[in-house]
Amino acid sequence: MGKDDFRCVECNETAAELHRDYSNGILKITICESCQKPVDKYIEYDPVIILIDATLCKTQAFRHILFNTSLNIHWKLCVFCLLCEAYLRWSLRHGSEHSSDPADIIRYTKEWEFYGMFGLAALELSAFCGGVLCFLWLVVGRLQGGAVELGLLLRALLLSCYGKVLLIPAVIWEHDYSPLCLGLIKLFVLTSNSQAIRVILNSSRRLSLVAVCFGLLSETCVAQACEKLPWSIQDLLTFD
Repeated sequence: MGKDDFRCVECNETAAELHRDYSNGILKITICESCQKPVDKYIEYDPVIILIDATLCKTQAFRHILFNTSLNIHWKLCVFCLLCEAYLRWSLRHGSEHSSDPADIIRYTKEWEFYGMFGLAALELSAFCGGVLCFLWLVVGRLQGGAVELGLLLRALLLSCYGKVLLIPAVIWEHDYSPLCLGLIKLFVLTSNSQAIRVILNSSRRLSLVAVCFGLLSETCVAQACEKLPWSIQDLLTFD
């Protein structure tokens, strides 16, 4: 990161550095000129503490992750979450038809329908992200005349989908999940998406919530459209 690329986790002001490195390995955290607080207190924190604060949707933790780190695992995280969601959909579709042997998960990946579910999940995620980005570009970029960094927003949206990792227990304990559990996971992911948008744009909660709702509407429309096609992707990929 270059000069003034960092942000104060408390007031969102730009900063040239997070700390100063003196001789003998002594580090001194930079103090923000605006709020007179440490620019980023999380550089001294254990990653587990940062993860807990991010799970609690704390603004400071989100600013640390999105602005003051070079975390570039958003695409890998996205693919991993899509695989979990695809398998979950696949298992829900087949119910109790498949074996309960955990080793059978290797054979599941060979079925075309599993890849169809992966494609549907990826399509719905693309519709969600596209809806959010289009809404923010139109409202913030065009109507309000603000600057919208679409690449940074996309990275924030994908990273804030980390809550989908909670689908892993549903994959491991196949029949121990419920629609309520999956609904809560979805709600948590949407809350994290909203917080990520607030942090990137430094906007109001109302704007971020409306953007997430618009993205969710786009995702729902795509899902409904796929179900109403005369030939569905699922039927096309299901053959013996």
